[in-house]
Formats: sequence, structure tokens, C-alpha cells
Amino acid sequence: MIPPSSPTSRKIRVLIVDDSALIRGVLKEIINSQPDLEVVGVAPDPISARDLIKQLNPDVLTLDIEMPRMNGLDFLEKLMRLRPMPVLMVSTLTEKGNDVTLRALELGAVDFISKPHIGVMDGLHDQVHEISEKIRAAARARIQRHAINRAQVSAPQPLAGHFLQTTEKLVFVGSSTGGTEALKELLSRMPSTAPAMLITQHMPETFTHSFALRLNGLSAMTVKEAEHNERILPGHAYIAPGHSHLLVRKSGAYYYTELSKADPVNRHRPSVDVLFNSAAEVAGPNALGVIMTGMGKDGAQGMLAMRQAKAYTIAQDEASCIVFGMPKAAIDIGAAIEVVTLNDIARRVLDHLGQRRT
Repeated sequence: MIPPSSPTSRKIRVLIVDDSALIRGVLKEIINSQPDLEVVGVAPDPISARDLIKQLNPDVLTLDIEMPRMNGLDFLEKLMRLRPMPVLMVSTLTEKGNDVTLRALELGAVDFISKPHIGVMDGLHDQVHEISEKIRAAARARIQRHAINRAQVSAPQPLAGHFLQTTEKLVFVGSSTGGTEALKELLSRMPSTAPAMLITQHMPETFTHSFALRLNGLSAMTVKEAEHNERILPGHAYIAPGHSHLLVRKSGAYYYTELSKADPVNRHRPSVDVLFNSAAEVAGPNALGVIMTGMGKDGAQGMLAMRQAKAYTIAQDEASCIVFGMPKAAIDIGAAIEVVTLNDIARRVLDHLGQRRT
């Protein structure tokens, strides 16, 4: 977390773009209540925002999706092509809103702020910590490298080679901010015969089903939102639902999924630490852990437990992360055996598990 501002530190400057005067007012109040954040301007539509961006040079933009004169997605696409900068989408929690928000992340938005359907004022005030942390993370995000034309780049092909199916090896993955695109990159490189993967991505429960469907269409693996007590199969990737922790258990020779509504860990449910600690306890040396881009430190201690249980562990490197928080926390405590760029994670996973003839 960025420390409170001092005479020598500059506040993070935020421009709010939203056609709702109520939303603009609530967000402005929330942001200005933080000692290290300040709203430098508000705009009711993208056309007005365009001029304010030039005048004010904000560090972070919050952007509504449905607005007059130009919708948020069209504006985001133009902005990322002409002047890439950190953008947080303000998204309604609906099925249509979920799909549009996932599209915005593909276009280069760093993250999104959930706008409740009812009780907007109270709902946003309940998210003060989350909104503030997302703005801080966005201000530190690496934008230039990731955003330009990202949505137009075709998905990588699965890695070629000789693969042996096994029910013994499992891959556990944790990610947060920037993780939707990082997971797309990882899964699109995995073959249909890859070991099973269990994935925790910090995401509201209304998004995880849509996200799993999206990944399923881009991957040779079968990608689905995890259900309770499913037998874990090779060639399948299981996404933790946004309402529950995902764990693994073993019965006889087989592994099964387990969902838990226990209290949040590190402010998150699902939590990466919960998934990784389960992997350490149940799968031990048959597990491989991967921690990718995300703010905070969720997953670091769990990955350390995996390493101590003789699992192999991989962290995404700083240069390829949108936000280096979670991998850095794991690296700092010695939890990661290997640190690799995003493009190489799939190859290293398969090489290590003996699934690829190199």
C-alpha cells in the first residue's frame, strides 16, 4: 500500500468519467477521503474527458461503460491506441455487464470497480478499501507493454510435443489484477492433454462463470467454473467461483474439488493462499504452483507451504506483470523456485512435469 502523502510525495491524480452525477459524487468523496489520492476532474462523457485528459494529465481514469456521445468501450479502445494510461472500468454486476467488462480488460483496462444495481451509494461506500487499493495498483501498473492492440493479437497456439496424460500431477494457479489476460495467455498455450489445473483469480461471483466460458473458447483444455466434489481430470482447468474458496482433496487414487464459504483470507474469497495451502497438504510433490500478476500478497505464504512440501513453484517476473505485488511477495519470502516471463510459464510448467519432450 502506498503510504500517506507527505510534503515530498505527490498524490495519485484521478479523473472520473461517468454520466451519473450520483456516481461521480460518491466516487469523488471516496477518493478524496484517502490521504494519497485526489480527484483532479470529473467528466459526464468521453468527449469531455478527452479534453480534460490533455489538460490535467491524470494518473488514473475511472470510466463508466454506458454513456452518451460515446460508450466507454469505444473510448477505451481509442485511448489505449493513442494515449495508453491506467483505466479502471466502473461496471454493473449483470450478465451483460460482465461480458462487456471482460472485453474492456482485453482492450487494456487494468481492473474494474463493481457498481451495484440497487443501493449504489451504500454499495460503493462499502467498497472504500477495494476502490482505493485498485486505484493505487492501477497507478503502478505497466500499461504501455500490455495494452496496445492486445485484443487484436491472436491467441498463441498450444505448445507442441509429446504429452502423457496423468491423474497424479496437478497445477495450481493464483492471480489477481491483470490476471484475466495472463490466464488467457497461459491457458491458450496449454495442450488438451495437459495436467489438470486449479485456478483462483480474484473476481466477483457474477463474473467467474462468464470468465470460464470465455477461456474455454480460447483453450484446447476444457475450462469450467469449479463445482463442489468434482473428480479432477487431466486436460481440465477449474476456475474458483467468486463466492467460494477452492481446495483440493484426495479419495483413494483420485483428486476432487472442494468449495468452502469460510471467511475471506487476505480480504479475499476465493483466496489463493487457501488453494495453495490445500495443494501443499494434499498433493505435496505432485503439485506445481504458479503465482501471477496481482496486487497484494495473497498466495505468497501458501506458495511457501507448497515449496516446503516439495512442490515446484513458479512466479511471473516483474517485467511481464501488470501489477507485481503477489509474485513479488512470494519471491521475497523464498517461495518461488523459478521466476519466468508470462510467455514462458506454460512451457516451464510442462517441461518440469515431464509432459513435453524438449
